[in-house]
Amino acid sequence: MTVLDHARTTAPAATTSTTRSAPGGGLVLAAVATVVWSGSFVVSRALHDSVPPVQAAFWRWVIALVAVAPFAVRQAWRERALLRRHFGYISLAALLGVTVYNTLVNQAGVTTSASNMGMIMAAAPVLIAVFARQRIGGRRAVGLVIALLGVLTLLGKGSPAALLRLDFTTGDLWMLAAALSFAGYSALLRRKPARIGQLPFLFATFALGAMLLAPVYVVSLVTQGGFAPSAGTVGPLLYVGVCSSAVAFFAWNKAISLIGPARAGIVYYLQPVCVALLSFALLGERTGPLQILCMALILAGVALGASGPVTARR
Repeated sequence: MTVLDHARTTAPAATTSTTRSAPGGGLVLAAVATVVWSGSFVVSRALHDSVPPVQAAFWRWVIALVAVAPFAVRQAWRERALLRRHFGYISLAALLGVTVYNTLVNQAGVTTSASNMGMIMAAAPVLIAVFARQRIGGRRAVGLVIALLGVLTLLGKGSPAALLRLDFTTGDLWMLAAALSFAGYSALLRRKPARIGQLPFLFATFALGAMLLAPVYVVSLVTQGGFAPSAGTVGPLLYVGVCSSAVAFFAWNKAISLIGPARAGIVYYLQPVCVALLSFALLGERTGPLQILCMALILAGVALGASGPVTARR
């Protein structure tokens, strides 16, 4: 057997191995992002009475930018022409995933529990499937309805009359808006130009997101005042800046590039359970029968909605 024959024989096997390993690696990365983000909901709730939401979001992304800069600046400079060419796309991704999403999460933490935040965000995978223009058959439609029923039951605290009166907790509505923003960001990642590296993309979105937040941050300083740096404020901000932003966003974006938004969204269904456990352990928040019922409805709905083959619309 010649060297050429050997290469022809072994090449398909190597390709198959890579193909098989990519989904597993993507699922692990999606799980890492999900667990880390679950902690960020608990942190947002813990900071609600010590750091104004906009200020928490701004410093989160400044810290994230500093954390990722040593690894990304050189590559971003090499790809500067490509980043300029796709400035509009990157700006929209920064607006949805950095500026809007996390600010809404922080705002939600002021008036709702971490458990509620996690359960409402459990509806995000269904929204991702819709925004990513995936076909929704009968099974997916039923799953969407069940998940939506769980979210509405949670928002109305089990009372249909509360739904009719729009008698929701303000934080729950902020969290619902955050879920929409995150779903739009995740669906948008499918359109990321392949030539833009993950680190330059993160660096650019973090920088633009922080710049977009800067004017609102100044307004918050003037109207609400600043916060006193302490172990109780700086520590959580370092967590959300380094772990929930630099690490989790890199893992999530890479997971979507490997397995797509729908399969990554399946792993995201674990978030309500992670948030409930963390909020109970760290904040002492207890989960009542209504929340357990809503969690079951949401998880059942999104699991049903995610089952079956995934097909993108042409």
